[in-house]
Amino acid sequence: MTSYYQTKPQFSSFKVYNTKMSNNHEVAGEPTKTSFSLIQTASAAIQNFAPVNKIHQHLCAFHFYSDDMTRQVEAHHFCAHQNEEMRQCLIYDSNEPNAKLIGLEYIISENLFLTLPDEEKPLWHSHEYEVKSGLYFLPAIPGPIEYSDLEKVCKTYGKVFHFWQLDKGHTLPLGLPQLMMALTKDGQINHDLLQSCAKRMGVDFEKERKEREYMTGPTHGVHPLANGGGKGLKTVLREVELKHHQLPHSTNRVFV
Repeated sequence: MTSYYQTKPQFSSFKVYNTKMSNNHEVAGEPTKTSFSLIQTASAAIQNFAPVNKIHQHLCAFHFYSDDMTRQVEAHHFCAHQNEEMRQCLIYDSNEPNAKLIGLEYIISENLFLTLPDEEKPLWHSHEYEVKSGLYFLPAIPGPIEYSDLEKVCKTYGKVFHFWQLDKGHTLPLGLPQLMMALTKDGQINHDLLQSCAKRMGVDFEKERKEREYMTGPTHGVHPLANGGGKGLKTVLREVELKHHQLPHSTNRVFV
C-alpha cells in the first residue's frame, strides 16, 4: 500500500477537547521493570547518542490536523540544526520526563522551500503568523536571545507529521501518520487550549504579539501553495500493485 493526500474544505467550528497536559493519557503496556532500567543505565554509559545529543533547543507551538482545523494540539519541539537553513525536531506532547513522542517536524529556509516542486509545497506550512502572534515560543529563554532566533524562524516553512492521536484518547500510536498544519490568522486558535498553555508555561501571548510586531515573514511573502494551498489535506491509503523484481539466479563459486 502507498499513501497520498486528498483535498477537502477546512472546518471553522471548534470541538471541545481536554486541554489539560496531554501526557496525562495512559500508555498501553506494563510498567518498566528494574532489569530494563539497568540496561538503560549501561547503554547510556557506553553507547553513542550523537544524533540526539545535537538537540539544543526547545520550542512550543500549536498544530492542527490538516483535514480538520478543529482538532488542535500543543506541540513541544526539541530541535537540532542540520545547517543554517534546515532544522529537524522531535515533537512531544509536553516537556515532562514521561512525555510521549508524537511526531516530527522539518524546518527549512525560504530559499530551500522555493526549490521544492509545486506538488510538494502544499505539505509545508508557513511560520510567519505563528511567530508574530506569539503562538510560537521558546520556553524560559530570555527575550533578546529568543527574538534573535524567532526573527529567522518567521521566514521559514515547516513540514509536520504526527503519529499519535492523543486527542482521541489513544494509548498507542494508531493509524496513519497525520499531516499537520499551523495557524495562519486570528480566530483559528482554540481559546481553551491557548489559555491552558499560557497558564502552565507562564506566557503572556498578547504581550508577545505586541513585542513581535516588527518581525517580518518570507522575503517574497507566504507562498500561495503553502499551508495546503488554502485547502484541507487528508492522508489516506490505497491498494496498489506491489512492485518487485525477480531475484538473480545464484551462480556457482569458482575457487582458484
